[in-house]
Amino acid sequence: MWLYFYPEKIEMQSVNSDVIVVLGTGGTIAGTSGRELDNVGYRAAQIGVEQLLHALPGLAGQALEAEQVAQVDSKDMGLEVWARLAHRLEHHLARAEVAAVVVTHGTDTLEETAWFLHRVLAPAKPVVMTAAMRPATALLSDGPQNMLDAMTVARTPDARGVMAVVGGTVFAPGDLRKVHTYRLDAFAFGDAGPLAVVEEGQVRRFREWPATEPLGVGRLPDDTTLWPRVALLVSHAGVDPIVVDALLARGVQGIVVAGTGNGTIAEALGQALHRASSAGVVVWRASRCAFGRVIGDGDFPSAGPLSAVQARIELMLQLMLS
Repeated sequence: MWLYFYPEKIEMQSVNSDVIVVLGTGGTIAGTSGRELDNVGYRAAQIGVEQLLHALPGLAGQALEAEQVAQVDSKDMGLEVWARLAHRLEHHLARAEVAAVVVTHGTDTLEETAWFLHRVLAPAKPVVMTAAMRPATALLSDGPQNMLDAMTVARTPDARGVMAVVGGTVFAPGDLRKVHTYRLDAFAFGDAGPLAVVEEGQVRRFREWPATEPLGVGRLPDDTTLWPRVALLVSHAGVDPIVVDALLARGVQGIVVAGTGNGTIAEALGQALHRASSAGVVVWRASRCAFGRVIGDGDFPSAGPLSAVQARIELMLQLMLS
């Protein structure tokens, strides 16, 4: 039960030019349960990030700073936390003495936050996100190794961009998918393969670090109620298109449809979406399949290789910054 192992005290602040800042947002990695064998009946986001760091062997003497940005179960991740996290990352990355930032997060929405930060920041320094499938009090918690692996990647000399490190694998933000409800290796990377792996404290990289043109934190409205409202729908057998009319009545500005197969949409739902499009709502089609890009032309623009939840974020940002 790693929570209660305390090594030599870590120096949490330093004038060293090699500081790693660790930003905590909660999640299972900070979760607790009353029983060591309880891997599902726990409460997420109970332990502060500084306490998590003090519980890790091997970090004593390292130049670390810890900051609690939020303390939420990642199923409840929202725009306010995203905005706060993006601003704090921008602040710390601009500091000359900071080499990298590690972000602790829940697994449920990790792929969404990673994509958001990638598109908004696209940092020249590494932003390494990590998470856990078992709470901190579990007998076989995966949090400590994931955190140590994240630190290894953060200190890799040529590393840059937003990435996630879970289960010894380094994921690019666009490839990251949570594909299992319970296993420790709950994430997969699709057609492109892993970005890198961490092996006994060494990083073996297979592809280029993630990079794109940053949209810019300063372009995000301070009032998150002004961010575009974009909904996510799923096309399925017997789908009732009435939900599209309900969304129109609520004033949504965009809709992403997780279509079947190659982004195909049930006819009744498609007709309702055409009405929404005629009313000025931007409609994109993605796929409810875990992997593969939406190929070819259709009635609505394709989200390409993005998952449906990532496409929703991309559409929100494009509407916001257009």
